[in-house]
Parts: sequence; C-alpha cells; structure tokens
Amino acid sequence: MIDIANLQRRLGVGVDGINGPATMGALFVRCGAPAVIGAELGLSAAVHFEAAGILDNMSRLAHAIAQMGHESDGFQAMEEYASGRAYEGRPDLGNTAAGDGVRFKGRGPIQITGRANYRLYGRRIGIDVERHPEIAAIPSIGLQLSCAYWTAKNLNAFADRDDIEGITRRINGGLNGLSDRQKRLAAAKALLA
Repeated sequence: MIDIANLQRRLGVGVDGINGPATMGALFVRCGAPAVIGAELGLSAAVHFEAAGILDNMSRLAHAIAQMGHESDGFQAMEEYASGRAYEGRPDLGNTAAGDGVRFKGRGPIQITGRANYRLYGRRIGIDVERHPEIAAIPSIGLQLSCAYWTAKNLNAFADRDDIEGITRRINGGLNGLSDRQKRLAAAKALLA
C-alpha cells in the first residue's frame, strides 16, 4: 500500500495517513482537473482505487493517473470532444444499431467507448449505463467504470512492470498519444516519489 501520509504532504493537504476524498481530490486537481470534477473523482477514487488495487503501489497509481489523464484531457473532459460518428457501425465495439456511435462515444476518465463496453462495465459496477449512456460522463460513475475496465484488462500487472506501451495498447488498441502519456507518467512519478 502506498504511503498516504507522504502523498498528503506532497499534495499539501491535511496529513492523517488515511486515504480519503480530500487526498484523492487534491491529486486529481494537481493533475489538471477543475476543482468540482477533482472533488467528485476524489470521492469515487477513495473507494474504487483501493478496490482495484491501484493504491497497492506508486507505480500503479502513477500509471493510472497518466493514462486516465491522457484519455480525459487532464481530467477536464468526461465526455469525448468528437461526436462519436466515427464509431458508427463498429461491431467490434458492439455498435450495431443506427446512432450507437454517437450514443456510446467515449466517456469517463478512461473514455469507455461502444455499446458492448457500456453493457459489460456497467454490469460490473451494477449501473445500467447501456440504457443511460450519458451518466458515464458523471465523474464518479465514469471513475467506477474506469476502475472496472482497469481491473478487467489486468492493467496493474503492466504497471508493475512499468510497461506504458502495454497499458496504452490495452486501453487504446495502439500507441496513440504515447508521448503525452509518457510525459504524464513522468509527472505523476515525480509527484508521487
């Protein structure tokens, strides 16, 4: 488990050694989130990062922050900027009905995309995001989906090996944005060291 008291000192928040919403919220804000989004992400992360094993060590936390930070434009965009039309008719994403591309575009910190992923990860967290896809953009729900995705894709194992390319491929299917992800990882490691 990471040293929460040390993280709190680095973030300039009250030091009590307990992982909580204020600590996690401060981390997201330090990594670019607006205060309101950071607070909501922090509330969710205080519970779900631990459950997903992301708080087991600094490498896992740094990789999660870097990848989610890249995907969400520094935790500022809980919904993909593009319309989602590029995902129309993509059976690999489960987008088989007209309008699925737009309806199931990327949302949340890790930008869950496609009807199939909304169905799968929504069921894993016990929320019907397939029926109500817009709620995946609510930061706390999006973070739960992101943690479910992180766990299902076994991304902690890649973080333990410091394999940023492996994580990027599992999230994105390629190496899109690798240089930004590397910069974010270096910044997260410096903050968390």
